[in-house]
This record gives sequence, structure tokens and C-alpha cells, in this order.
Amino acid sequence: MQRVVEYDKAECAQIARRFDKDYWDGDRKYGYGGYKYDGRWVAVAERLAAHYGLQPGARILDVGCAKGFLLHDLKAVVPDASVAGLDISRYALEHAVDDVRGRLVEGTAARLPYADKSFDLVVSINTLHNLRVFDLESALREIERVGRGPTYIVVDTFRNEREKVNLLYWQLTCQCFYTPEDWQWWFDRTGYSGDYSFVWFE
Repeated sequence: MQRVVEYDKAECAQIARRFDKDYWDGDRKYGYGGYKYDGRWVAVAERLAAHYGLQPGARILDVGCAKGFLLHDLKAVVPDASVAGLDISRYALEHAVDDVRGRLVEGTAARLPYADKSFDLVVSINTLHNLRVFDLESALREIERVGRGPTYIVVDTFRNEREKVNLLYWQLTCQCFYTPEDWQWWFDRTGYSGDYSFVWFE
């Protein structure tokens, strides 16, 4: 609400969508207000490894990897894991965790630079809703293409008008606002057969 009441929300969103220093490590009104490693992804890495039965040497891709925190923790949880990450933000990649920085590439989820069936697990957390609709369609198809095992994505959604308003207040970078039923339509249309979770704001 502070971005709406005290600041120019449109200006904040315009700056945030550059995905540069302002978004990651600048003023909170433009994004994270300092995206630093604090270990919060360890629990996620452990649950992913356990749920999907990731074996030593598993190949893992994070689409929208930011500074590589999840990949860093997956490397610690899965012995000899071979990790890769892609993000549109050059700033995030340049400030990634040291042990994964060399495994990350700049690019778009709509055109993944990997061969078919390259990865034992593909994840994309809080990324795909930031794409324009035509890139969303390509990205879902690409994630399906490069995975040879499970895939898992997380996207924002709303189930009623209150949650839609809350999402609009909160978000800075979202381009795709869909209900769970609409998201399912996209999954069916693109042949995305993997797992997914929704984030909504009650």
C-alpha cells in the first residue's frame, strides 16, 4: 500500500521492470530493497530434493534464477548436482553467489539455450507471471522441452476481486494476471505437464 499511497506506483513499476540494481538492491519502493543471501532457500532446496527424489549428479535448471541462491542451496543438498540458471537481469547474474555464478546465463525464459531433455529437474519460481503473454506461451513450451524429469513452477494468481486488488497493490513487475482456471488453460494449451503452485494475496 505504501507504494500506492506515498509513491508514484507507476514510476516504481517502470523502474522495477529494468531488473537492475534499483530492483534488487535499491530502495524498497522499487523492489526487494536488498536481495541478500540469508539461507531462506535451504528449506525449499531440501523439499525439492526429497519430493522429487533427486539423485547425486542430478542436472537442475532454475529459470529466473536471480542471484542463484536456490541453486547454491541445491548444490549443498544434492551431492555432485550439476546446476544451471537463466535470468534476464544482468545485474543479478553479476552479483550471484560465487559457487554458481559461472553456471548462469543471461537470457529469456521464452528461448532457453539448452538441448531437449537436458535436465532432471526444471524449476521456475515467481518468474513466468512477469512475461508478456506471447513469451509466457513460449516459456511454458520451453520448460517442457528441456526437462527430462519433473518440472515445477510457481506463479501469482487471484481467486476473487479482493485478491486481484491485493495483487495489483503488491506487484511491481507482473504482466500476466490470471485466475487458477486461466492458468490451467495456459498449461493445457502449451502442453505443460509439470507441477505448479500458486501464490495469492488474501
